[in-house]
Amino acid sequence: MKRKYLYPLAIVAITVALYFAEKEVDKIAEDYPNTQEMKAKPASSEFPVSLLPTSTTGQIVTHAYYTLSYAEVHEQAEWVAYELKKNHIRKNNFERPYFVQDRDVKTASADWRNYKKSGYDRGHLCPAGDRGFDYNAYHETFLTSNISPQNHGFNAGIWNSLEQKVRYWASRHDGVYVITGGILEEGLNTIGSENVSVPRAFYKIVVDFSKERYKVAVFLIPHKKLDDSFYNYTTTVDAIEAKTGIDFFPDLPDAIENKMEAESDLKFWK
Repeated sequence: MKRKYLYPLAIVAITVALYFAEKEVDKIAEDYPNTQEMKAKPASSEFPVSLLPTSTTGQIVTHAYYTLSYAEVHEQAEWVAYELKKNHIRKNNFERPYFVQDRDVKTASADWRNYKKSGYDRGHLCPAGDRGFDYNAYHETFLTSNISPQNHGFNAGIWNSLEQKVRYWASRHDGVYVITGGILEEGLNTIGSENVSVPRAFYKIVVDFSKERYKVAVFLIPHKKLDDSFYNYTTTVDAIEAKTGIDFFPDLPDAIENKMEAESDLKFWK
C-alpha cells in the first residue's frame, strides 16, 4: 500500500480507538460512589451544619464526607467543607477511580473532558489523601464538583505541601475542619467547552473547634508554581470574605466569629 494512503488510515484508526476508549471510560464511570449508603451509616463525618459557610449560588450539595456550594457559572465549587479526623488519615492501595459528574448537582457538574489537553491538573478541593479510610469516601473525592483547574507546579508543589500539613494538624489536634476553594470572580480564563473557570488564587481555612479553642489558620495562595512556604501566604477569614462575598461562620456567636475572622494564629499551628 502506498505511503500516501497509510497516514490517513492511521489517523482514522487512532480516532476510532480514542472514541471507543472514551466510551469505555464513560461506562466505567457508571461505578458511582455509593454516597447514599455512606449517609446511612452512623457517625458520618459531615461538616456540622452550624459551621457551614453561606452559599452565594444557592446550590449546596451535601455528600457523605464533604459538603459543597456549586457555582454553575464557574463550573466548580465556590467552597468545599469537611471534617478531617485523626483516624481518616490512612495509607491505602485503592485503585484510582475515574472522574465522574456529580449527580446531586442540579445544574450538572462539569464533564471531565473539559480538562483534556487543557494544560491543567484536575485539582481536588477535598483531597483524595484525606479520605483514605474507606474506598467509597475516597471515590467520592473524584466527583467533578470537587475539582478545579490547577497548574501542575502549584498542585504538586505548595498546595500539596499545605494539604500534607493539614493532615499533620488533624493528627496533632485530633481533628480539624477545613474549608477550601478557588477565588471565583469575573474575567477569569476558562478551559473546555463548558468554560470551566481557572482561579487566580486558592484559599484554605483550617479550624480547630475542640476544647472551645476556636483557632484558625487561613491561607490565600496565588495560583502559580511557587518555591517558598505556604506560611508566607497567611491571611484572615475577613480578607477571604471580602474577595468572595461568602460569610464563613454565620451561625457562631458574634463575639467568637468576629475574633476568629480577624486573626490567623500561626503560633498555635506551627
